[in-house]
Amino acid sequence: MQFEIQGRAIGEKYSPYLIAELSGNHKQSLDLAKSLIRAAARSGADAVKLQTYTADTLTLPCRNSSFRINGGLWAGRHLHDLYNEAMTPWEWHRPMAELAANEGMALFSTPFDETAVAFLEDQINPPVYKVSSFEITHIPLLKVVGETGKPVILSTGMATADEINNALQTLSTAGSSGVTLLKCVSAYPAEPEDFNLRSLTALRNRFNCPVGLSDHTFSNDTALGAVALGACVIEKHLTLDRSNGAVDNGFSLEPNEFSEMAKAVKRLHRSLGSEKIGATTQEIGQKRFRRSIFVSSAIRKGDFFTKENLKIVRPADGLPPARWEQILEQPASCDIPAGTPLKEEHLALNGPYYASSEAENCLSHA
Repeated sequence: MQFEIQGRAIGEKYSPYLIAELSGNHKQSLDLAKSLIRAAARSGADAVKLQTYTADTLTLPCRNSSFRINGGLWAGRHLHDLYNEAMTPWEWHRPMAELAANEGMALFSTPFDETAVAFLEDQINPPVYKVSSFEITHIPLLKVVGETGKPVILSTGMATADEINNALQTLSTAGSSGVTLLKCVSAYPAEPEDFNLRSLTALRNRFNCPVGLSDHTFSNDTALGAVALGACVIEKHLTLDRSNGAVDNGFSLEPNEFSEMAKAVKRLHRSLGSEKIGATTQEIGQKRFRRSIFVSSAIRKGDFFTKENLKIVRPADGLPPARWEQILEQPASCDIPAGTPLKEEHLALNGPYYASSEAENCLSHA
């Protein structure tokens, strides 16, 4: 359950792949779009993502009630108007991809129809495609995306298990080299309690795919919870300034917030470590401060070890406390000063278990 983006392995054992979604937050300014890319690089993003569509490829220029948004951030607006404002001009894609490469990041996009896929293949040859949760049932689009042979990041917001399965089969049959499924709540902004993050495990196990999160909240909590449950991709929207009126500001992080999120998820991923049970590298030196058996009162050769002349104390320089019952009432092999950690050579009777019948016989005839 792993694939690569430009040689960068994506999977649970690798640091989460962080995507800064630019969406329409460029406000139709190429200079602002470029500033967003530079900010994404400074904030720890591995990639920036665009959306490739026009208002006419998404909807009709109609203004009746079917095309009016009734709630949320864009209540009262008509779809064609909103998409005209939010779309990324297609002629920007190549210079934006070049800038991202210079900043050490991948750049890819979410195409919303077949013409967008053809354009992206010709102009920027993206290393991966993103499919929007709203397009998961758009089978003709999925076929064209799959035919590129590239890996796909597929958002699953609103989708049923059958719809996800159909999308995966379509992409695989068409030739996609692999799919990562993103848990997503297709609401803007999204409420953390709606995410049902435990379903990440179900998605991974049922569909045998890497999983991730497309997160439209302001909090880092959802992203951190997702990483703890195995998410290997985290996508967040980025804006330079939430007060600048950009269309998706209502659910976007500012650069300092994205940076804090990036640092937090990377720290968390490192802390997950492995399934090994036992002392960590840091803890090995602390083992000395466990308890062990020490001589608490001076003992002469031949004296018996008792609760009065031995004590279980820190540090762990002597024999372990698990040996306590075996050692009591056995004779000392030599004189032992108080404060000495009890060692194997202090025991007159050798062998792993001192309560053996053979040892008792030796004592009784001493």
